[in-house]
Amino acid sequence: MRRFEYKKETHHPPKILFSLCVFILILFLFIQGISSLSDSTKERQRESLENAIMRNVTYCYTVEGVYPESLDYIKDNYGLTYDEDLFFVDYHISGSNILPDITIIEREGK
Repeated sequence: MRRFEYKKETHHPPKILFSLCVFILILFLFIQGISSLSDSTKERQRESLENAIMRNVTYCYTVEGVYPESLDYIKDNYGLTYDEDLFFVDYHISGSNILPDITIIEREGK
């Protein structure tokens, strides 16, 4: 008649500790993956912005015969839009028939 006797179950701390370590490892890998994906997305956004600016500058030169005098001119007349909180664009012209020097910098902390 031992089948009705109460048998005290013991917890196995090593199993719980192992499960907790595995969970923390999976959580860490997940966070690293999200961070890596975010960095990759920002790089693609920067490349896309660079391509859009160069396309608009070239189109402006083709249509008007001179390169745009400012980045605001491209925004106003050619519809360029981008996240100004995420990227800083340095647009420096040397002359009306010389391709402008364009530098795109990702802002810190964004």
